[in-house]
Amino acid sequence: MAARKKRPAPSSSSAKKAGPARAGEAKGKGLEKLLAKHGITDFKWIDPKTIVVSHWVRMKCMFGCNEYGRTATCPPHVPSLEECRKFFRDYKRAIIIHYQKTVAKPEDRHEWTRKTNLSLVELEREVFLSGWEKAFLLFMDSCTICAQCTGKRETCLDPRKARPTPEAMAVDVFATVRKAGYPIQVLASTDEPMNRYAFLLLD
Repeated sequence: MAARKKRPAPSSSSAKKAGPARAGEAKGKGLEKLLAKHGITDFKWIDPKTIVVSHWVRMKCMFGCNEYGRTATCPPHVPSLEECRKFFRDYKRAIIIHYQKTVAKPEDRHEWTRKTNLSLVELEREVFLSGWEKAFLLFMDSCTICAQCTGKRETCLDPRKARPTPEAMAVDVFATVRKAGYPIQVLASTDEPMNRYAFLLLD
C-alpha cells in the first residue's frame, strides 16, 4: 500500500487549495489523527470540483448491475445526475481514501468491504463531531450492512449508517482518482489487486 499523501501534487492548483492548510493547521492535523486512528494512511485531499459525474456511470448501474433496484442506497433510490452535481458543488474540500486487496473470488470481497464500510461510517461520525458539520461519506463498495436489504430507502433497516457508493452518485471513479494520481484499472482476473476508493466530503 502506498505511503500517506498529506498534500496534493504540486501540479494541481485546485487540489492545493483543498489541502489541510486551508482548513487551519490544527483542524487539518486533527482530521488526519482521526484517519490514523482508523488505520487509514493512504489518502489524498482533493477539491470536489475535480469529481467527475458522468451519465455512463448511471447507465452501467441501470443495465448490467444486479443491485439496481434491490439495494436501498443504489439507483433508482438516489439523486438524479444533476442533483449529484449540485451536491458536490456544495463542498470545497474532500478526501479520497485508497484501499488495495486481492481476493480468490470476486464474492470474497464482501465481508472485507462490509467491515471497512462500517469502520468508515464510524469515522464519518467522529469527523462530524470534531467540527466538520457537512461531513458525508461515500462507501468504497455497495452497502451490505444488513444481511438482507429491503431494497427501499423508506424501509431501510439501518438508515443512520447506510450510505451510497461514489458510483451510485454517478461518479466516474476511474477519471476522478486518476486525476489525483491514484491507480485504477479494469481487472482481467482475480489474481490482480483491487483498487477501491471511498470519498469523504468535508466542507
